[in-house]
Amino acid sequence: MTHHEHTPQEKLIKHLTDVHSIEEQALVQMRRAPRIAGDPKLAQIFEQHLGETEEHEERVRERLTALGAETSRVKDAAGKAGGFGMIFFARVNPDTPGKLTAHAYSYEHMELAAYELLREVARKAGDKETEKLAKEIAKQEGAMAERLEDCFDAAVEASLRVAGGDDIDKQLDKYLADAHAIEQQAVALLQGGKRIAGDEHLKRLFDEHLEETREHKRRLEERLEARGASPSRLQDLALHAGGLGIGTFFAAQPDTPGKLTGFAFAFEHIEAGSYELLRRVAERAGDRETAEAAEANLADERSMARRLREHFDEAMDVALAGDVAG
Repeated sequence: MTHHEHTPQEKLIKHLTDVHSIEEQALVQMRRAPRIAGDPKLAQIFEQHLGETEEHEERVRERLTALGAETSRVKDAAGKAGGFGMIFFARVNPDTPGKLTAHAYSYEHMELAAYELLREVARKAGDKETEKLAKEIAKQEGAMAERLEDCFDAAVEASLRVAGGDDIDKQLDKYLADAHAIEQQAVALLQGGKRIAGDEHLKRLFDEHLEETREHKRRLEERLEARGASPSRLQDLALHAGGLGIGTFFAAQPDTPGKLTGFAFAFEHIEAGSYELLRRVAERAGDRETAEAAEANLADERSMARRLREHFDEAMDVALAGDVAG
């Protein structure tokens, strides 16, 4: 690669095409979401954000045009099919209102991270217009995430209604198995993340959280065993493979630390979402021990998400320095 390909403008255009592909995937999700929301308030929230998402896609496309660039057809096609390494969306289909809400909650945080990283790239490139766009859209993604966080109760109620015939104990076993499968993927992600982080602080964060994640798995296995249930081997295998696939995806990216940090931040929120759901179902089933295990794991996921967010700027600096060196 020549040095010219690593100019601030080139890097900015690359990040703009990345966020455009993320918006393309968001549009696919937002168009489908109201139909499976199972709750009028939840459906309305998704419909409202569909309008915002259409506006985001348009604004990013217009910005690319203004910079004399185009959207990336390859990235957009990957985005529509589940790109940007969002393999776990395809692996665990958001087929119930609860899963849909948890996945959308995570995706909003991935978008928030992507725009915060874009803002940093735009700032370094001296592009005030893109910096302003990134700041405004990040604020809207954050607001959508907050609206979804307020809907976990409604999402659980809607999911339990949809389940109909299944008794609450059987449902709780399913939610426990789901959470265990997601932790199985987290182990693969954290192990892979350590190898490609390119930043000592980030490696240390992943190392510390890997120990926490193993403890989360142990707690869930303990609760499943106590309830006479077991993890889903098929689900665990699929999600573990998904975690390895995401590692391969990021290893191929020239700006790995920035994207990896943003993705890990989003993944913490899929875990947080799954524990928000698990805790509520456990409470409805009168299983205090499982509710407490979910609460303990949730606290760790939220703490890790905060630490990753504080690391955005540093990760982006490492990524951009590595990109220039490439």
